[in-house]
Amino acid sequence: MANPYAAAGVDTAAGDRAVELMKAAVSATHHAGVLGGVGGFAGLVDATALKSYDRPLLATSTDGVGTKVAIAQALDKHDTIGQDLVGMVVDDIVVVGARPLFMTDYIACGRVVPARIAAIVEGIARACAATGTALVGGETAEHPGLLGPDDYDVAGAAVGVVEFERQLGPHRVVEGDAVVAIASSGLHSNGFSLVRHILAERGIGLSERVDGLPDPIGEALLEPTRLYTAPLLDVLDDPDLDGAVHALSHVTGGGIAANLARVLPTGSWVEVDRATWSPNDIFRVLADLGGLDLTETESTWNLGVGMFAVVAAGSVPTVLRRLSSAGLPAWTAGTVSREVRSLEGFEQGAKGVNGGAVRLIGDYR
Repeated sequence: MANPYAAAGVDTAAGDRAVELMKAAVSATHHAGVLGGVGGFAGLVDATALKSYDRPLLATSTDGVGTKVAIAQALDKHDTIGQDLVGMVVDDIVVVGARPLFMTDYIACGRVVPARIAAIVEGIARACAATGTALVGGETAEHPGLLGPDDYDVAGAAVGVVEFERQLGPHRVVEGDAVVAIASSGLHSNGFSLVRHILAERGIGLSERVDGLPDPIGEALLEPTRLYTAPLLDVLDDPDLDGAVHALSHVTGGGIAANLARVLPTGSWVEVDRATWSPNDIFRVLADLGGLDLTETESTWNLGVGMFAVVAAGSVPTVLRRLSSAGLPAWTAGTVSREVRSLEGFEQGAKGVNGGAVRLIGDYR
């Protein structure tokens, strides 16, 4: 007898095949504290280690990848979008100084194609392993009629832990702290609606080559989000740098100034000097194609800065060396001040946070 659910467009057998294909990659992220295996109704993590904390704070974050998935779908390349998801979720957790513990993912699709789903999850698993995060569960939901047969979206959530006394944030930032910019790998996972609009307006296909880029533009657009968690945790755990990092800011939706302002205390301000770096080629190419000045995109794209660290001034050389040795180019881009002045033209707080004030000055190299 035919399966009526399959006739309605939901192939549970394909879902089972996808799980079998991804099982090894997911299991590789599990440590001794993960109980059970792949396929349970809920992931179980032994929390005994939290007993060693005086006052453990659980940090949680959830996010997706946005319309970057449209690029992956158009190019039929799905093995990097998982890293984008982990970067968007787990790198938000390290911002408060927390160490990620575990993550779950959710994939909604119009039709389960086992190899495609497995490629997405394998990318998530690789990035989880790189950040020390156990991938303990997930869900693949088939939504025929709501999503097209080759459409999908991804989302995830993660949990981490930080000792109360070691949490990072505006409460630790003081006047004279240096603002260290840490390089992005490219667009990461923000501003792709503008990217797609520019390409559509110019009639440029993802497989086309454009001046300024060595590869077809679609390949540059799929450059995975850089993962910052492991190198930053190494810096935070370094006894020679104990307490040197006061705050971190992940440059995601909202752009450069707004995200930095969120982690500065009210009454403080920073001028970020554009002359301290040169934006990645992809930003220059897209701005040129869209007839935009780079400064017009600062609230949309990261323009080459994926993370900021607010650091005690005397520790900056050591922090820069540590980040560089971990493969993260970094440089000093500004200084925190509380000097009374007009803040006209500054971005002041964002996303409901009444934080500090930030503006970008000068010209990009």
